[in-house]
Amino acid sequence: MSSHLPDHAVLLDPVDPHTDDEAVADARQRRLILITMCVSLVAVIASSSGLNVAQQALAADIGASQSQLLWIINGYTLALAALLMPIGAIGDRWGRKPVLVSGLVLFAAANLASAFATSPEPLIALRIVAGLAAAMIMPVTLSVITTSFPAHERAKAIGTWAGVAGAGGIIGLFASAAIIDNVTWPWVFSVPVTLAAVSLIATLFVVPHSREHIETGFDIAGAVLSALAVGGLVLAIQEGPERGWTATITITGFLIGIAAAVGFVLVELHREHPLLDVRLFRNEGLTTGSVNLFVVFALMFALFLILIQFLQAVLGYTALRAATGLLPMAIMMMPLSTVAPTIAHKVGYRRTVVTGMLTLAAGLTLLALLADVDRGYLSVLPGLLLIGAGVGLAMSPSTTAITSSLTEDKQGVASALNDTVREIGAAMGLALIGSVLNSQFRTNITDVANTYPPEIAARIKEGIGGALSSAAQLGPEGQPLVTAARNAYVDGMKPALLIAAGLAVAAAAYTAYTGLRARQATSA
Repeated sequence: MSSHLPDHAVLLDPVDPHTDDEAVADARQRRLILITMCVSLVAVIASSSGLNVAQQALAADIGASQSQLLWIINGYTLALAALLMPIGAIGDRWGRKPVLVSGLVLFAAANLASAFATSPEPLIALRIVAGLAAAMIMPVTLSVITTSFPAHERAKAIGTWAGVAGAGGIIGLFASAAIIDNVTWPWVFSVPVTLAAVSLIATLFVVPHSREHIETGFDIAGAVLSALAVGGLVLAIQEGPERGWTATITITGFLIGIAAAVGFVLVELHREHPLLDVRLFRNEGLTTGSVNLFVVFALMFALFLILIQFLQAVLGYTALRAATGLLPMAIMMMPLSTVAPTIAHKVGYRRTVVTGMLTLAAGLTLLALLADVDRGYLSVLPGLLLIGAGVGLAMSPSTTAITSSLTEDKQGVASALNDTVREIGAAMGLALIGSVLNSQFRTNITDVANTYPPEIAARIKEGIGGALSSAAQLGPEGQPLVTAARNAYVDGMKPALLIAAGLAVAAAAYTAYTGLRARQATSA
């Protein structure tokens, strides 16, 4: 494959002749495959985002500390991110359908068992097991699509998958919030269990067998090093904002991650059949797609953090109403993700992605300038709509660029790389933008906090949640603190959102500069 992707089309190579004959399905079966894979994907992503709204209930019911709550949520993400690349390669080698079926069974079992946890420790362990199972599901969902659809339909199918991947977090928040508002926290796990069960049944009947047919040794060293590299970096990024960037666990995570990443590159350069040929990053499509996808997910997940707190803590919304407030973003994102590859084919990959990233930047800027306590939800709605449009335009062409850079027999690795970029981006965005927001909030609230006793002041400076709980304990005298905390949070949103907008502009500039030269479209 050329080191350049065509400007007017980003398409996968035709189906590899070494793939099983049954891998290319008929039209009806392809539709069912796409639906099944999207259901599986939503199960994985909903399980990641859903517990965020159940933190208070978990703390009260099973006595989880703040550190344990973070591990209940982050343990899943850590296992998922670290194991995506190795398990994606296993699916290519030993069969995508068996890995997917095994993952769905394990995923459903781990989530079902989680509903009966009575203390934090077993719940953390079960969440890590669920993350392992999710790593068996997530990359396979995309590789099954890329090996089941003919080239002329593949980009649109990938666009649908990407739209579901982007909106899945919002869907998970919405479903979990509805459950938390009406029943107890164990029922949150009913969503991923039900979705996994439905997908398992459908997978057994509609998903074809496909695997790599090249008889070579499995790259064990590359698999181990990739897991250590991604796991170490994600661990450090997750722990840094909470325990401090100089804490032992944070520094250890960075050291292991960086050392393993260097080792991975050196090992892969000397492998005849590497897990991931790092030379592929010379391909502009792969590199540009990865950069844009990283930035999109970094900003999107940071935005979830910012807006959920704005809607709940500042505007006083319930969890369900706050999750509902994010739905306009998903409504814009999903249809545009489906048609974005078609748009890219007509007007150019580079133009489409640059337009998407600039639209995303415009939406973030609009949020920074217009978000206001008094004007409420209407002050953030225009920005949300623009952000949804921008993500929809940029995300699926970037995903297509990544998957199109590897051959059919390596689609599990391509899909895993795509998902790894997303997971690391999400973790980095939460850490970076979240740290900026928290730092600015502390700066804005310090003068007010220092008028209270030291123990109360310390809790106020922790964040808007601590400030509002302190105000509640003060009774009527706490109302000035409520007002100050809400204003401090909204003022803290501005620099965080503007930095996010700057990152989107930088990604657009990178794509425009390094991106794809106008060339004749390739046909599959």
